[in-house]
Amino acid sequence: MSTIATLNLDHLVGQHVGTSVLLKKLGHGAMSAVFVAYQQTLKRQIAVKLLPKSLLTKRSAQFFQQEAESAAILAHPHIIPIYEVGETDAFLFFTMQLVQGHELTYYIRRVQRNIVPSKRFMPINTVIELMLKILNALAYAHDNDIIHRDIKPDNVMIENHAKRPLITDFGVARVSRTKGKSDRLLLGTPIYMAPEQVLSGTVDGRADQYSAGVMMLEMLMSRVPYPPYQTAMDLLKMKLALKDRLFQQRPSQVHPMANRALDDILFKALAFDRDRRYASCREFANALEHYKASLAPSSSSRGSHAIR
Repeated sequence: MSTIATLNLDHLVGQHVGTSVLLKKLGHGAMSAVFVAYQQTLKRQIAVKLLPKSLLTKRSAQFFQQEAESAAILAHPHIIPIYEVGETDAFLFFTMQLVQGHELTYYIRRVQRNIVPSKRFMPINTVIELMLKILNALAYAHDNDIIHRDIKPDNVMIENHAKRPLITDFGVARVSRTKGKSDRLLLGTPIYMAPEQVLSGTVDGRADQYSAGVMMLEMLMSRVPYPPYQTAMDLLKMKLALKDRLFQQRPSQVHPMANRALDDILFKALAFDRDRRYASCREFANALEHYKASLAPSSSSRGSHAIR
């Protein structure tokens, strides 16, 4: 059975897609490929995400269209903008901003590999600044009834020059005012997934808040302190069984500049019961803002270089 990874798409280079010409393949995900393209009308390079019709299923078409439509209605400086949506005889496509940069995962792993053990942690101020921008973007999406459902470091791009974080990949996003079959599917990435996603219950913005909290924990600790597990299913079962005892360590036990006040803010977002989390991502961001204001300048900036 063909997959996007097994298809040779080299013949697409040079083809016109909407107002653009495909220049080179950047990579591929589970079901779609991304190309660098030149948009002739505005004389700029952009990214084109395409789904070959030879791989089309009802579910893949739904998620692809969902991603384009969800992101297209969101205009925010920390969400990658969608420019154009369409199809050719061979594939579905949409065009978006081409980000010159790396995924947040790259920076977490780079810090983790520092040869000096004491510098294997992102500075507190860097983590909070990134989180404030990401949470602001999520709050905006939630205000527009869009729940991302797959927030993780792989889905946050950091621009090389401005170091601006941009949320990507709304492929499993849901419009919160509607319901469909996808609500009953297990969607997301197990490491970052909120417990209610595992239970296939009703998902709202607090699921994104939980995922963002796991991501912040990873930024602070260069890992997610789960108990040992063998498979993704083992991890999901642990999430439901251990509940608020899931995480084995807190940032203050590992990060040289973290304290229990920061632990408390973060672990409120990571509560097993979503009713004990912040009411919104905006409220989570406000708590981080107040914490940041309480820090002495030296304590917030000391640590390893991270986002450079």
